[in-house]
Amino acid sequence: MITKIKHLFFLSCLKASELIERDIHFKLKHKEKLQLKIHKLLCNKCKQYHKHSLLIEQCIHNLKNKEAMTVDFKKLEKRIIIKMRNI
Repeated sequence: MITKIKHLFFLSCLKASELIERDIHFKLKHKEKLQLKIHKLLCNKCKQYHKHSLLIEQCIHNLKNKEAMTVDFKKLEKRIIIKMRNI
């Protein structure tokens, strides 16, 4: 009985990281949300992993939505030369 309860609430870090990635892209079941929440309360590494994964996803999303930047190197070179002369 204790082992069933243990397996119900306690996850390995590997399973937690899988749930973290699924949580970012899909909706977790209530049981999975609870398991992940309990695991992150006990495991700071997985809590940090979740924060970093969210940050990476946000950066990727921002890059996808940003238009390609074009740089006018001649203008940039002129600005650098002007600033260097003013030093």
